[in-house]
Amino acid sequence: MREVPDFPRPGVVFRDLTPVLADPDALRAMVDALQDKIDDSTQVIAAIESRGFLLGAALGYGWRYGVVPLRKPGKLPVVADSVSYALEYGEASLELPADAIQPGQRVVVVDDVLATGGTAEAACTLVERAGGIVTGVSVVLEIAALGGRSRLAGREVSALLAV
Repeated sequence: MREVPDFPRPGVVFRDLTPVLADPDALRAMVDALQDKIDDSTQVIAAIESRGFLLGAALGYGWRYGVVPLRKPGKLPVVADSVSYALEYGEASLELPADAIQPGQRVVVVDDVLATGGTAEAACTLVERAGGIVTGVSVVLEIAALGGRSRLAGREVSALLAV
């Protein structure tokens, strides 16, 4: 993993997982470690755009989960729901595709980094409003100083690495 200072805005240090994703052995180890943290009752991965897509697809294929992409606005042809939220450097929104999560389905939310928790909280809100049951939030890296875990109170949160 590399740190990129002042991206996407001055003062933000971006944690870039591209070197890990580009290394086949590191990628395999990372995906296997994420799987080890996922509740056995999980049926669906809710993968957050965009690096969550890569992790979610690998988990879905490897362990036979369905994968639902949670997208930025304007990317889905049919939207079931949308949530706006604050980031550490601005505001954003996530959208859930129509008919992607069924009531009662057990869903884990997957992303690369947990920072302030706004994105993960929005993802959980989308899943729960669709009737899904969030079995956990699973990330590769947690930036603990930003306190994102506190926004996910009552949910199981797992991170492979915390800084």
